[in-house]
Order: sequence, then C-alpha cells, then structure tokens
Amino acid sequence: MSADISVATDAATPLLAVKDLVRHFRIGARKLFGRRAVLRAVDGVSFDLHAGETLGLVGESGCGKSTTGRLALGMDQPTSGDVRFAGRSLAGLPVDEWRRLRCDMQMIFQDPFGALDPRIAAATQIREPLDIHGIGNVAERKARVDDALDAVRLPRPLRDRYPHELSGGQQQRVVIARALVLRPKLLVCDEPVSALDVSVQAQVVNLMASLQKELGLAYLFISHDLGIVRHICQRVAVMYLGEIVETASRKDLFDRPVHPYSQSLISAIPVPDPKAARNRILLKGDPPSPINAPSGCRFHTRCPFAEPVCGQDKPALRPVGDGRSAACHFAERWMS
Repeated sequence: MSADISVATDAATPLLAVKDLVRHFRIGARKLFGRRAVLRAVDGVSFDLHAGETLGLVGESGCGKSTTGRLALGMDQPTSGDVRFAGRSLAGLPVDEWRRLRCDMQMIFQDPFGALDPRIAAATQIREPLDIHGIGNVAERKARVDDALDAVRLPRPLRDRYPHELSGGQQQRVVIARALVLRPKLLVCDEPVSALDVSVQAQVVNLMASLQKELGLAYLFISHDLGIVRHICQRVAVMYLGEIVETASRKDLFDRPVHPYSQSLISAIPVPDPKAARNRILLKGDPPSPINAPSGCRFHTRCPFAEPVCGQDKPALRPVGDGRSAACHFAERWMS
C-alpha cells in the first residue's frame, strides 16, 4: 500500500512546500574555549512544487542544491525550517509513517552505476522496493517490474543483466524504473544526466518528459546544465551560496533574468552559431566560502553592478512582478 496521504486536487495547493529551510554543519575539531566553524549549506530556502510540475534548481557546484533535495526527501534533517508534502509537515514523523511515505517520494541519483548494486541483476533491483514495502504477491510484483521497465523503454533481453553489462543510459533507465516501480508522486532528480554522453542525455531527458505526461509526476530537477533545464522545466529557482536569489517561469528567466547572478549564468550558455553576438557577463573571483559568507547580499563581492548598500543590507527574496521573485535591491532596474 502507498502512504496514507491524500494529495490535494486544488491547483493552488502545492504537492511539496519548502519554507525557510536551513541546514548548517559544524566542522573542524571541537574547541576547548569557543565554537566550531559553521558551514551554511542551505540558509533559508523556500519554494513550492505542484503536482505534475517540474521545478529546476540551478546554480554553481557547492551552492546547496543537492543538500536541498536531500532535505526535501527527509534523507537529512534540517537545522530549522519546514517541509510539507501534500499539506502535511514531515517534521517528527514516526519511522513507520516515513516508511509508508517513501512510496510517494523517490530520488534519481547522479551516478547511475554508483546507485546500483553490482552484484544484483537489473530486474531484481527494480523489484527490491516492492519487496521492502511488502507490495503485492510474486506475480503482481513481476507485473509491476515489467510495467516499470516498459515505461523506461528497456528491452527485455537486458533486464536480467548486471549493471556492468549495461551502458550508462541503460543503467540510468534502470535507476528511473526502480524509482517508478512504487508509483510515486514526486521525484527528486539530482543531476540525473550529468554522467551520461550528450546523445544519451537527450534520450533520458525526453524519456522523463514523456513519463511525466503519462504518470503526472512532479520533478524537482537539480542541475547545473541550463540547456537541459530550459528543455524540461516549467519554473526555475536559482541558488547562490545556500540561498535562492531568483525564481521565475522558464520563459521569463531565460528571456529576461532579473538577478545579476542569473544574468551571468544565462549569458554563459553556449550558442551554436560562432558568428552570433555574445554579451558575456564575467564574474570576478571565486565564490565565497559558505563558512564565512559575505555580509549583505552574498553575491555583492562578485556582482558587476554592486553598490555600497549591497554590502550592508541583505536583500529579501521578494515579488518583483509577472510571477517572479528576486533577492536584489535593484531588481526593478532590470524589469524595464
């Protein structure tokens, strides 16, 4: 049986609601007189994800994207903040309720070979979640596995092979099938195609898009590849140093980014025409350490448009018109 959670049919009610999510890690040896340093991996992240929607979470490596995904699924516990699934808070759920909830929330990992057990055949690994949750009898489990493998278009002769006997794209299809076999409502996709060849990436991304239409899945799609994000996501949230600095629809973000960091990311997307005019925004220096984040706006040390107020006052993530939000003192400057 799936988790006893009723997903609201009201389009205004999000399937996943993250509010003021914080995750800090204390690092280094314990000091005799004083505190250990704190790494602020996620520092006040909020977003909503609706049923059947794909929300892209983008940003540089180390900005907290993967940690946010793990927190959303309860794979790590937040320092503070709240995560709600279908209107229900996940804080403090008993172990047995978390176990039932796993049927509705699954994850696709970045490295397909690392996510699979090299000693177990593909079909057996896909059946394992059904065995763990005690879903169906032997015949029903086999039918569910076959349905999942058919959904990801994995040929039947490959289903009894071991992971090392499969290509990277085939391995990722097995990982996706294993996530689908429980028939979840939410998939957190952590860089699901970054380890694959470009041609295989397109196959897997198109597969995920078609599965979403067929099954009504919601995706939290974590990636640094803006080309793929533009192809598959309806909305995008941009992260920088543990914070979300802009959220917007796909079209709005790629056509007219508001936050200077978003502008720099969009300007770095490769253009296939070598003669096309480019207006690259080159950032200064390296990203600051999340252990010692800058005061005020965390991006001001690299922002080409920074003014004195940016280093003094921290901008809130606020609505700036046409359904988007941005954490920039001068967001309206870029709306005109």
